[in-house]
Amino acid sequence: MGWVESLQKAIDYMEDHLTDSSLSIENIAKQANVSEFHFQRIFSILTDISTGEYIRRRRLTLAAQELLNTNSKVIDIALKYGYETPEAFTKAFRRQHGMTPSQVRTHSGMLRSYNRLMIQVSLKGAEPMNYKIIEKESFQAVGVKREFSCVNGENLRGIPKMWEDVNTDGTDNQLIELNTGELKALLGICVDKRCQHPGLIDYWIAADSARDVPDGLSALEIPASKWAVFEVHGAMPDAIQKVWKQIFTEWFPSNPYEHAGTPEMEVYFSGDPGSPDYYSEIWIPIK
Repeated sequence: MGWVESLQKAIDYMEDHLTDSSLSIENIAKQANVSEFHFQRIFSILTDISTGEYIRRRRLTLAAQELLNTNSKVIDIALKYGYETPEAFTKAFRRQHGMTPSQVRTHSGMLRSYNRLMIQVSLKGAEPMNYKIIEKESFQAVGVKREFSCVNGENLRGIPKMWEDVNTDGTDNQLIELNTGELKALLGICVDKRCQHPGLIDYWIAADSARDVPDGLSALEIPASKWAVFEVHGAMPDAIQKVWKQIFTEWFPSNPYEHAGTPEMEVYFSGDPGSPDYYSEIWIPIK
């Protein structure tokens, strides 16, 4: 099954189970045969929203339709779509639709509908992507790590805050001084922990270094891999987000490779990340 079919299968599963309290990222990702982290990453790259936000929007869209077309009690609709109290339901409903559930039945405003996602293949690729395939021996990454949950997009909020902390407390300069390897850059490394702890990832900010590990830092062994290395030109974060989207919408569907499931990296070289001329790279392990 191709990646487009796998993703559509996962979306169809979400739609078929929107009213199930047991709906979870773990079960959704299984439909696409990927880990929770990789599913959520691909989903957010392609749609610009998290999986949890998509589910919330769709539930509130369907709840509004039921308020319009049935005589069901508000409390029953709230419970059906995962809200334990009418108050919680009303608060979420107002945030999406700009009105309360009771106002819907008086036809006193406009509703906001988020429609079911359908994956469509379109012709792309006119804009070139610069990449190379390399093989690199295993190496030691030395740095700091934090554990993040993939539930409700926690990792998407926490990782930028981690970078802010590292750039503020001087850890970034310490890592640059430790750099002895081929990659003269700061590395943002995602490690999927699905085997030990489903739904969790370790995120590292590190340097390619063969030195002894100083107090306060940790080491991660990056396995020998075949890598697809993509050039990124432009200011952060827009430039790198654009290339991530191209990778999953254009490059993977056009090439015979799969993600190898080992850690992937964003490579940040020296310079001003806000400059339109800034250069960085995305490294994806492939098989």
